Amino acid sequence: MIIPVILSGGSGTRLWPLSRKLYPKQLLDLTGNGSLLQATVHRGCGLKGAANPIIVCNESHRFMVAEQLRQINIHPDTIFLEPEGRNSAPAIAVSAFRVQAENPEALLLVMPSDHVFKDSAAFYAAVEDGVKNAENGDFVLFGIVPTSPETGYGYVRHGDAAEVSNVSPVKEFVEKPDYQTAQAYLESGEYFWNSGVFLFKPQVFLDKLKELEPELYEACRLSVEKARVDLDFVRLHEASFISCPAKSVDYAVMERVTNRVVVPLDSGWSDIGSWDSLMREFTDDENGNVFVGDVVTEGVTNSFLHSSGRIIGVVGMDNVVVVETDDAVLVADRKTAQDVKKLVETLSKAGREEVSVHRKVYRPWGSYERIDSGGRFQVKRIVVKPGGILSLQMHHHRAEHWVVVTGTASVLIGEKEMMLNEDQSTYIPIGVKHRLTNPGKIDLELIEVQTGSYLGEDDISRFEDVYGRSKEITKS
Repeated sequence: MIIPVILSGGSGTRLWPLSRKLYPKQLLDLTGNGSLLQATVHRGCGLKGAANPIIVCNESHRFMVAEQLRQINIHPDTIFLEPEGRNSAPAIAVSAFRVQAENPEALLLVMPSDHVFKDSAAFYAAVEDGVKNAENGDFVLFGIVPTSPETGYGYVRHGDAAEVSNVSPVKEFVEKPDYQTAQAYLESGEYFWNSGVFLFKPQVFLDKLKELEPELYEACRLSVEKARVDLDFVRLHEASFISCPAKSVDYAVMERVTNRVVVPLDSGWSDIGSWDSLMREFTDDENGNVFVGDVVTEGVTNSFLHSSGRIIGVVGMDNVVVVETDDAVLVADRKTAQDVKKLVETLSKAGREEVSVHRKVYRPWGSYERIDSGGRFQVKRIVVKPGGILSLQMHHHRAEHWVVVTGTASVLIGEKEMMLNEDQSTYIPIGVKHRLTNPGKIDLELIEVQTGSYLGEDDISRFEDVYGRSKEITKS
């Protein structure tokens, strides 16, 4: 049995402004084939002998992850919630503890959630090549056959493959090289790109982790032992997990063990780590351009232009990236597109909310979108899914006006309960408990007008919540 372990804790800052802290790249449909997370789960579950996957994600992404799995009819074994990202080694460790307790003879197939493999058949064949070694106690790595001298990837130097298989010993891991070194690696034929995909037994991993990183091992063990079930999720024990050293699996284990082998993988791989790498997932036109959305150009070459809604007009530019969303526009030279991460760090230090959220924010009951705001007012479009229930809540500094546009709303204000249909409205005064429910079979859409001295999302006292968020500071 192979259990896919999907690591979905990343933030994807190099793909800002599409990717945000609370809606990162693995949850986005960047290529028109579903989200990167959905594609990764499909790939893992398509393996012969694959069991239900384990997902490890940030707790703030949990409802979006669960909804995306529901959309593709996947029922995960576990969705682990990280209270804070601690890199890949702890995420893998908690999964290994889970599998060791439930099915110790199974193999773990560790996969980042934000990678693309165009040739699934080649991926499956490579995994099959590595199964025997993993069953015999080896750490199996999957090395991407390089096609260019890339400086943004780590490399794995391999030895000679066995005569009867593609499996080779791993001689060394190499950090991201400069261009000349990467060119030499490519010409030598002795190096693969490090895909971050691994196959091994849970006990083999845990034994080495205990030997090499005892503090990390113990913190992860306690975080699973003291974890609690919350709806469809497993919340890792916060204090224990946060005490974990933040280390990648390469640094913590893979670079320090001797029983490691690598299987070559030539399957159209990309880690979608930058706008330039995303551009390569599309077919360019006769001028070397890739356009997504409403784009008009004159004299533009070798460029990636992405519109989420508004028209983009570009004249006389070469080798640029332009990405538009409803609240931000990025303009960058393709050669420096990796530095978008530095731009996000600057915005974060300035406290800009565009780092974390889009104007449209997803919640377990639906979504809301900011339409307009001023000194003492804010207008939002709220969509509640059938059966969706907002928390019983109260605001200390704002009143709210609700106008139903589509569907039917069940509204509780204080002790009064009422039904509102299309074109009907109601008013919630400051300091009054209230709740909104969609009892119908179609989406409930309403316009909310907030008025008051303070309109921040943290002005909320939540009393009851069917989604277990009573202690969280989030909108409804």
